[in-house]
Amino acid sequence: MKLHWAGLLLGASLEGVNAMGTYLLEAMNRERVSGFGPVDEPSWEPTFFDESPPHKGHRISREDWTLTCNSEEREYPCQNAIDGSNTTSWRSGPISHLKGQISITVDLKVHYSVSALVILPPIDTEKDGLITHHEIWVSMDNKNWEGPIAYGMWPNTNRQRLSAFEPTSARYVKLIANAEATESSWIGISELNLYATLYTIPRDPKNGLWGPTIDFPVVPVAGAQEKSGNIILWSSWAADQFHSTPGGQTAMARWNPITKEVSKRIVTNTQHDMFCPGISIDGTGMMVVTGGNDASPTSLYDGKLDKWIKGTDMHLRRGYQASTTLDDGRVFVIGGSWAGGSNVAKDGEVYDPATGNWTMLPGAQVKPMLTDDMEGPWRADNHGWLFGWKKNSVFQAGPSKAMNWYYVEGEGSFKGAGDRGEDDDSMSGNAVMFDAVEGKILTIGGSPDYDKSWATNNAHVITLGEPGQDPVVKPAGQGGKMHSERVFHTSVVLPDGKVFIAGGQTFGIAFNEENVQFVPELYDPESNTFTELSQNNVVRVYHTLSILLPDGRVLNAGGGLCGNCSANHYDGQIFTPPYLLTENGEERSRPEIRTELPDTIEVGEELRFHTDRRIASASLVRLCSATHTVNTDQRRVPLPLGRRVPMFGRYHVQIPNDPGIVIPGYWMLFVMDEAGTPSIAKTIMIKSNVKTIGGASDEQRQYPSSRMRFQIELAK
Repeated sequence: MKLHWAGLLLGASLEGVNAMGTYLLEAMNRERVSGFGPVDEPSWEPTFFDESPPHKGHRISREDWTLTCNSEEREYPCQNAIDGSNTTSWRSGPISHLKGQISITVDLKVHYSVSALVILPPIDTEKDGLITHHEIWVSMDNKNWEGPIAYGMWPNTNRQRLSAFEPTSARYVKLIANAEATESSWIGISELNLYATLYTIPRDPKNGLWGPTIDFPVVPVAGAQEKSGNIILWSSWAADQFHSTPGGQTAMARWNPITKEVSKRIVTNTQHDMFCPGISIDGTGMMVVTGGNDASPTSLYDGKLDKWIKGTDMHLRRGYQASTTLDDGRVFVIGGSWAGGSNVAKDGEVYDPATGNWTMLPGAQVKPMLTDDMEGPWRADNHGWLFGWKKNSVFQAGPSKAMNWYYVEGEGSFKGAGDRGEDDDSMSGNAVMFDAVEGKILTIGGSPDYDKSWATNNAHVITLGEPGQDPVVKPAGQGGKMHSERVFHTSVVLPDGKVFIAGGQTFGIAFNEENVQFVPELYDPESNTFTELSQNNVVRVYHTLSILLPDGRVLNAGGGLCGNCSANHYDGQIFTPPYLLTENGEERSRPEIRTELPDTIEVGEELRFHTDRRIASASLVRLCSATHTVNTDQRRVPLPLGRRVPMFGRYHVQIPNDPGIVIPGYWMLFVMDEAGTPSIAKTIMIKSNVKTIGGASDEQRQYPSSRMRFQIELAK
């Protein structure tokens, strides 16, 4: 019986008597197709020829998506944004009929670890319809929204635009465009894609948290703080490249961390391409930007007026030089053979804000600080680690293994200060003065050569004494090592004296995004240890920067600037250190300085203030400027607390009496409570008690030239 039915079924199957036969034959002939439904096979997909792709991101297939727009034209429906064709587009209705924001919401149907959003603007309308100012939000249920996880301003070009952010679990993603900020009567998207990672990154508040992302209209290679708390950032003559410069202009962005506003401009009035410059904030609070692509100009920036001023040219053409502010407010610069040729020794010169002039210092020779770079002299004097110190001296801590003292009196001079322990040349490493009262400098990482060279994880603490004395050099961390080898990384001193270190590569190659370090570290000078923090998912290597914000967070930004290459990063990320977070990731309650502080104070004077609670410590951190791993303006001054009266919450602190420690300029005052949580900073100008600035007499300062009057007035 069993055999009978088995034969019958087999015969029926092979002869096609019933449906089962069709299934089996088609399956045997590989003609059956599984019923997974439509597949997302677009005629256009994102290409990342001019920006860095989402790290380990995979484009999410769109066949199941549902789009919802709060405005659309009948001929240009919302669904056009995911139809796979770049010749069709979604368009909003007329912006004049709308108020506030235009949004497009994607329902992914299932949850993904979303890591980036990419849009292609309408390609046939030139600059009409472009989305520039935007926010990105995510949700699991279309009710409770998290964000913005990214916001800012995309460049106003009709090329594809990207927002990359930390991998975030979400089913819904919403893009919000600021209708009032657009220059068009409508906005649109030709194609919208989302990327996800195959992994999530643990969010442990004990190790700090990353996000949000801020999108900028330029690749931020250089940047600085303003007294107002705003951050200015710039690239070169173009938003995304430095080569083939026509000269005479710089693309710049300005970001307000409080209002989240991002703006842009092209600076032309100083006739200066400010790529790869020296940057220092002088004793009047004016930012002094020197050299670079246009190799001898000086540009001055007044943050109070948001105004650029053309300064006097340097005597020598320089690029990749370093500069530092002296204790009388002048600015010393040395090195810079990347521009202007290495056949001329790029010895020191000094800028005087009182006269607006540069003075050559032939005795402050660059030769003692040269590295033994395999590419030769044009690399050997780049990115010096300079620190203004007492009695108008400058200490050069690296990147050469040989350290030196420089002096600016007369024609200038120098004196050797020994080697940096057992370290080698450490080009594109970092050096941070984390305790200026004790003269302590942390040096970390770098490589023997500028390009195509293995990085080190070497770490040292240098302690300065009086000018001319050999410093004390000791290993930092376990065995004098960080956890990771790094070159092209960045670092920032925090209000509590710890040093935050981010990014870099183990093998340094400019405009290359391999061998990347994603796990930052925190150096604690009290325990002399390095601790690994929460990793991020955005590459930060060559041409990146980090800046301490007035709220105690850190901006980590940039990378690339190589034109049509896949290493450009038009963005930055905020890192929130552990001292601002509870175990649940909520922001800690902060102490608050409730006193209106004076706008200006001199070194050696006393500051009195009232806080809303008991505090345990206070510090000053100088406003900083950063580019190409160099941040010579930043330094920290711990302030011992003194009780003014026995009343709760009233304190006074004494500013150190040496302008070589408290370099004149703008400083942020932080107070920390007993849990180590910092306040939002109050910014004050600290003046030098040196009676003359750069040798200018009292009579010269009282009756300056018209140009000097203009510059000094701007700096007030």
